[in-house]
Amino acid sequence: MPAVTVENPLTLPRVATPDPATNVPRPVLAVVTAPEGFEGEGFPVRRAFAKINTKYLDPFIMMDQMGEVDYAAGEPKGTPWHPHRGFETVTYLIDGEFIHKDSHGGGGHLGGGDTQWMTAGSGILHIETPPESLVLTGGLFHGIQLWVNLPAADKMTAPRYQDIHGGHVKLLTSPDGGAILRLIAGELAGNEGPGVTHTPITLLHATVTPGAEITIPWRKDFNALAYVLNGDGTVGSERRPFRSGQAAVFGEGDTLTISADAKQDSRHPNLDVIILGGQPIREPVAHYGPFVMNSHRELEQAMRDFQSGAFGQPTD
Repeated sequence: MPAVTVENPLTLPRVATPDPATNVPRPVLAVVTAPEGFEGEGFPVRRAFAKINTKYLDPFIMMDQMGEVDYAAGEPKGTPWHPHRGFETVTYLIDGEFIHKDSHGGGGHLGGGDTQWMTAGSGILHIETPPESLVLTGGLFHGIQLWVNLPAADKMTAPRYQDIHGGHVKLLTSPDGGAILRLIAGELAGNEGPGVTHTPITLLHATVTPGAEITIPWRKDFNALAYVLNGDGTVGSERRPFRSGQAAVFGEGDTLTISADAKQDSRHPNLDVIILGGQPIREPVAHYGPFVMNSHRELEQAMRDFQSGAFGQPTD
């Protein structure tokens, strides 16, 4: 899992551990195991938040872990052209590569550590495919796709595409250098990630070395979630067991704590965790397939608009 890293984390800005005398640890409300399934033309996914009560997810709709899969030659798969309206898709690629195109002219090539941030807004068609070179040779593919809701006032905003190269991600570390924190979007301890969001959120990828622990500050008005990409450890100051394919939901407080077990498996030497949270929108959600709106009437309108070609047309 290379993503973006550095040889010596102690050269990075450090996120100080909040004072326990004046900060309240967020308790862990639940730890759940993500069910597995398939998406698009058949690539394997884990539905990271499928077993979490939706009241704890706002402003997020869902998150899939794509892979980790080591394709043989001819096996890499993508998704066909499909529509979206009313939310943002965030695709963070850790290993592998793919190509994105959309009906509004956005798109590009993503490699390990890169993020594409697509605001579907009023409506867009897009496609994600592996490059021909990957299809011919096979190789490792691993990443996440996160759906971030838009408030009603922004549902019909103009579509937007952000290509966030891995080299632009804000790299941070813990006080002892035991973790690398890749801040993709939002704010953490006065540091800003490059992703521009309609809904205030913080999204980061933490790599915690064996035996290390991180305690980071977290905004009181944000919800808080964590998902293990690989590795074993504990979550919360109560040290609940936390392993690959599991998601944790935090309650109210000021800080989040995650620890890596001293012994990890040889294939994944560290604990890798996606940590995210945002300001709840607190509006009705009507979700059907690729559309996330506020009412069933709006979903019906989205279907009519898609069928009439209002989202644009696939490009060559």
